[in-house]
Amino acid sequence: MQESSESKPDFRIGQRVHSSGDPRRIGTVRYVGPVQGYSGTWVGVDWDNGEGKHDGTINGVQYFQARSEQSGSFVRSQNLSSGISLLQALQLRYRGDTTKEEEDEMYVLSASNKRVNVQLVGKEKIQDKLSRLEELTSASVSYLGVSSPGVPCDISTNVPNLKELDLTGNLISEWKDVSTICEQLADLFALNLSYNLMAHDMVGLPHLKRIRILVLNNIGINWTQVEILKQSLPEIEELHLMGNKISTIEPASSFAVLGFDYLRLLNLEDNCIADWNEILKLSQLRSLEQLHLSNNSLIRVFYPDDGMMHELLNGYDSCEESHKPFQNLRCLLLGGNNIEDLASIDSLNSFPQLVDIRLSENPVADPGQGGIPRFVLVARLAKVEMLNGSEVSSRERKESEIRYASFFSCSSFSLVYHHKCTLLCRAFRFL
Repeated sequence: MQESSESKPDFRIGQRVHSSGDPRRIGTVRYVGPVQGYSGTWVGVDWDNGEGKHDGTINGVQYFQARSEQSGSFVRSQNLSSGISLLQALQLRYRGDTTKEEEDEMYVLSASNKRVNVQLVGKEKIQDKLSRLEELTSASVSYLGVSSPGVPCDISTNVPNLKELDLTGNLISEWKDVSTICEQLADLFALNLSYNLMAHDMVGLPHLKRIRILVLNNIGINWTQVEILKQSLPEIEELHLMGNKISTIEPASSFAVLGFDYLRLLNLEDNCIADWNEILKLSQLRSLEQLHLSNNSLIRVFYPDDGMMHELLNGYDSCEESHKPFQNLRCLLLGGNNIEDLASIDSLNSFPQLVDIRLSENPVADPGQGGIPRFVLVARLAKVEMLNGSEVSSRERKESEIRYASFFSCSSFSLVYHHKCTLLCRAFRFL
């Protein structure tokens, strides 16, 4: 614990802060007050990166409960920052001098793996253009300690043409502040709030009516909050929700997620979804073309028949042509799950429009774990055009189907063929 002269504390419980001089070291204030055995007032912080000293307990006294045994520490208030406004961050990023950290990142690796500094042609002209905030259409103030919108009119006056804004890794936690920013930026259509720990209590709906791309990775959001946000996102086309520990999909009404009329891409990678029935709740999103589910805990996939959908949807009529499950889904990313059965592979043929599939790092698609090789996947997936990020050419499909058929041609009933089929069937989990 640091020892320093006392200064008047100006922090509150729940406030997001960063370490003075290091806006990338972010945490949440969990305690403000005295610590037994130490003079003055201390601020107990639970650090996001887990790099603290304890769990909020000192000498047997628990002052707060940290997320882990080593994520908490006590800090003097002068060693913490409560952040800056959005406009201050924009001025710092685009009107300030290039930092050494930014300059260090401007290099390439030579053939001998040594760093070679990159000299940007026209660098001064580029910097001059970027410094004119009123002309900015895309801006990133990631990890600059933004904690508030500041004076609202300052935003609309200084960056009136901003269309894309990256606020990754800042101190924003209140949805009302997000609303203020969006209200002041009339042309804003893409917003990234990743790694801002947003409050669960959504007081008032944020105004996000013009947002078409919203990135909410690692912000601690759950699906109940997504349903609330949905009412403020009438034009949303892409929604990214990676790393939020989501395990269940909880629609606001009925069983299926309704609304999101223009949503084309939903990214739920790096979450905790284990039951495919949860994913079926998304099957009525009629504009959905891409569904990213890599790195969850799914063990199987299936395409429901009409009876199953009728039962799952509690009577909601989903059997009409226009209501087919996943009727426009073209891309399904399932890499890094626990799928190991061939029935799941074969079920992918039932998705009406599915042509882009990722199955890598699943037991069923990993020959090293007893799974099937790529040519068998290609042969069994009749409509696939892109598999594991690689295009399936007409030539590859033809060769895969011939190879697949030759392995399983037992018309001669010879012992040799029978033995070959038996071995292959075991390897491919047919038996």
